Amino acid sequence: MKQRNTLKLMGKKLGMTTVFNDSGAIIPCTVVSMEPNVVTQLKTVEKDGYEAIQIGFGKVEAKNVKKIEKKVKKGPFGHFKKAGVDARRHLKESRIKAEEYQLGQEIDVTTFEESKFVDVQGVSKGKGYQGVMKKHGFKGGPAAHGSGFHRHAGSTGMRSTPGRCLPGGPRASRMGGEHKTVQSLPVVSVNKEKNLILLKGSIPGSKGSLVVLNKSIKKS
Repeated sequence: MKQRNTLKLMGKKLGMTTVFNDSGAIIPCTVVSMEPNVVTQLKTVEKDGYEAIQIGFGKVEAKNVKKIEKKVKKGPFGHFKKAGVDARRHLKESRIKAEEYQLGQEIDVTTFEESKFVDVQGVSKGKGYQGVMKKHGFKGGPAAHGSGFHRHAGSTGMRSTPGRCLPGGPRASRMGGEHKTVQSLPVVSVNKEKNLILLKGSIPGSKGSLVVLNKSIKKS
């Protein structure tokens, strides 16, 4: 399926809570804080070869400008200074028409007020090196004392043909810490005053992690 070009905004996952709907049922929700994203660059076909806008999120705060310069490298600091905006920690591009936006324009959570569904991207929680039972759901062997086969993967070898272990099979390995996308999450509510958006269900990432939201591709 060819993905549509949509505006992608960044936010911070705060955690989960529950709300009640009109019928009194409990809805588990994820709370995402979305301070206004600011446009830091407009890209055009003539200058850059494609059309897009670059937005920044996570304002770098300090008591004075000199301390901000120490926190931000010279290249990005000059980039933000040229755009006339405060330094940001994260940058993201959206392949949309740049002529509809201006440098320094702030895009807040009200973008999703009329959206019923959104897609969320994030990095899943890292769980370190895990065995096949936890990572792949293997049943394991008998739990008796003399079995000697409790949480093993079992035989993975071959006979003389082909005489090797085929790659790509389920093995004990690193779990989590991967880029994940959850599609078509229902929008429960949008709070403009507190820059919050409540989404039904869970999203990838731990508390305080960066997430990227855009209007749902499959459900409009």
